[in-house]
Amino acid sequence: MQGTVKFFHDQKNYGFIETEDMDDDVFFHASELPEGESVEEGDEVEFEQEEGDRGPKAVEVTVV
Repeated sequence: MQGTVKFFHDQKNYGFIETEDMDDDVFFHASELPEGESVEEGDEVEFEQEEGDRGPKAVEVTVV
């Protein structure tokens, strides 16, 4: 899937991705980024989606 980083909290290492396909934003943790890579709000990303404890979550997140 593809989306845009809507929010990212640097100190807590989590954020949300907005997609055109889904009504809800998708949660992700910085540990799902490749080592040494970081994101900022507005970055376009690709990711796989899994169902987490509190709804959809993004895994294998990469900046495009």
